[in-house]
Amino acid sequence: MIANVLALITTVALARALGTANYGELARMVSVFTILMVPATALQAAAARDMTLGRLGLGGRAAAALQGWLGRIFIITAVVLAICLLLRHQLADVLQVSQPWAAALVLPAAALWTGLALQRGVLLGVGGYRPVAMSLIGEQSFRMLFGLAAALLGAQVGLIFFCSVPLATIPIIFATGFLTRRRLGPSDHTHARVRLRELATRNPVPVAALTLFAVLQNADVIAVGHFFNTTVSGAYAQAAVAAKGVVWVAIGLGLYLLPEAAREAAKGGDPRHLLTRTSGLLLLIAIPILALFTFAPDLILSLVFGDQAKLAASALPWLAAAMTCLSISYLSLQFLLALGRRAFLVLLAISAVAVPLVVALRDSSLESVAIGLLILDAILAGLMLGLSFSARGAGEHGLSESDAEAFALAEASTAAEAAMP
Repeated sequence: MIANVLALITTVALARALGTANYGELARMVSVFTILMVPATALQAAAARDMTLGRLGLGGRAAAALQGWLGRIFIITAVVLAICLLLRHQLADVLQVSQPWAAALVLPAAALWTGLALQRGVLLGVGGYRPVAMSLIGEQSFRMLFGLAAALLGAQVGLIFFCSVPLATIPIIFATGFLTRRRLGPSDHTHARVRLRELATRNPVPVAALTLFAVLQNADVIAVGHFFNTTVSGAYAQAAVAAKGVVWVAIGLGLYLLPEAAREAAKGGDPRHLLTRTSGLLLLIAIPILALFTFAPDLILSLVFGDQAKLAASALPWLAAAMTCLSISYLSLQFLLALGRRAFLVLLAISAVAVPLVVALRDSSLESVAIGLLILDAILAGLMLGLSFSARGAGEHGLSESDAEAFALAEASTAAEAAMP
């Protein structure tokens, strides 16, 4: 919760410091970074589970496994950085970023962050909840400190991204490494029982589902940058941040829904009442937000982000409604994951592809984009709920209680990342 508050403060402060046009560039880079974090979240969950079950060994043996993983992650980061630097102009065109070298940092930043996720996973596996919490708060604190310092010194948006994302990750990797060493002791340099590749290929359905959801949540911000000028697309990014507040609520509810539904289904019960309950709680929070965004969109955007953000005022109510529908889909996703269903992945994949198409088919207004997204997300929510309520017991590939809890822990420790941009 503290990390989320810090992330929100950083977002608002950077939006005001950068101005609407430059903030749009930052939002597009961070949106891609957020999508790429999902596989790292899955690695974190797998590491937490294996550490809990003793598969990594104890003490120095587990430390050696983590050390080996980190070595590979740093090599992968260096290789990805070299490739992205060669393709920097193409990446800048895709992201609609004015500084090619900054666009080249997005993918390596996500690869580097994977090392932090693995450290947190091992710490969670030994019950190190307080160190993980400290690393979350520390990461957001460094993002705010480095990002705002660069902005106040007049740095361009590329340098601000570098300072607030990859640079802010480095001291937390060292700090979390120190905390991990205190818990596990020094490495005994034995070979890891579980290889990084094995860890990465575990539970592919949750990884695919959460990655597709991240695309659904962020692809519109990237696509809008291709069809509108920098100021208008920046205003859209700011409105999208405001509208996504209800998604963060859904993420919190999902942390309860996933393990509880898996637990009840494993015992032979009917867990559908859990989806009904969490969806009802979500709507209790979403309806007042929708009313506020409908009756005072100009006031909210100008107070939080500045006067230029009002360019997206007409889109804000529709965006908030679209994000509410997407949040319902997220809860259904968590429910279906717990029961081991897979067919819903087709719905998510089609919807993810449809997001940029909806933006491309807009007329000349942001409002038309938001209405198109609302139609798409409402259809998806209806279909996801239909699949959920037609599913009663756990399927052949249902998540075990320990798997479900590992994924919930991983999502909890990365929920703060979704609060930025």
